[in-house]
Amino acid sequence: MRISQRTIFITLDLLLGAYLVFAITSFNKTNDGEMACAGVNINISDKNDAGFLSASDIELSLKQKKLYPDSTTMMKNISPRKIEEELMKDPFISNVQCYKTRNNTIHINVTQRTPVVRVKSENGEDYYVDARDSIMPRTKYQSNLLVATGNITKYYAQNYVAAMSRYISDNELWNSQIEQIYVRADKCVELIPRVGNHIVNIGRPPENNDREVREKEIENFMQHKLQRLEKFYRYGLSEAGWDTYSYINLEFDNQIICKRRDVNKHHEAAPAVNAQPQQKPDANNSKKNNNDKNVNNDKNVKNDKNDKNVNHSSNVSNVSNDKKSQKKSPTKKN
Repeated sequence: MRISQRTIFITLDLLLGAYLVFAITSFNKTNDGEMACAGVNINISDKNDAGFLSASDIELSLKQKKLYPDSTTMMKNISPRKIEEELMKDPFISNVQCYKTRNNTIHINVTQRTPVVRVKSENGEDYYVDARDSIMPRTKYQSNLLVATGNITKYYAQNYVAAMSRYISDNELWNSQIEQIYVRADKCVELIPRVGNHIVNIGRPPENNDREVREKEIENFMQHKLQRLEKFYRYGLSEAGWDTYSYINLEFDNQIICKRRDVNKHHEAAPAVNAQPQQKPDANNSKKNNNDKNVNNDKNVKNDKNDKNVNHSSNVSNVSNDKKSQKKSPTKKN
């Protein structure tokens, strides 16, 4: 009986296919079942910005739950899904990916939540708000974040303070200049800068129940107020001095109201000691001294009036001093 050449080729192909299936199956079974874990690679994204988590924290958390693989752990006993589920319970983690590789290594990629502001309210609460407006608990780690204090509830922090903080953090100038937000009882917002010994009142931010509309309105509000403040810094304080005013009020449009810092208050110059013998005053000297006094008084009143209304530029106007400094100019004597 003669076997055809075609039949021989078909038989060889079937045998080769069976061998390949057997080899692949045997390789996978050995690799996944009997091989021990060669190592664990933990990668944390945004660790330089937030700094709340480290690889040792992840390792410790998994060891406490007996899920951390070591050199004695077989690859078949490692469940990436269980590792992901356990790590997602951490309030500082937003996403986890865990997977195995062919070299018997476990890879764990962690994305941590990014805080935008730390809130320390007057009711004693201390927590963080992240970029998604969610509350994060206080942690032992310190981060260089904007701080918000004052009359702040968690609702107000998530819906208003977080939006204002994002605008400040996203702006290079204000992120380096503003270090604190203070919310007053009337919901007016005051900003505490790093440079300059003064407080900036930007008024009350707009309120809206719709999240998208509210965030857009707060963004426009912050942009408008801080653009005016930047102009005042450039054309006002650059000439008057950074420590000239103790309070800058941007609450009202078309004017900036400032309170001048009185550095010479309660400080009077001591009388000079005259070493020459005293002379008897005559009528001419007395009249001259009176005229000098009136001239000095006129100068002081003129300075007070100038302090009251200072126009630094066409864009920044109505810089007013305290109303208590208003005086009526005395009449000169001839």
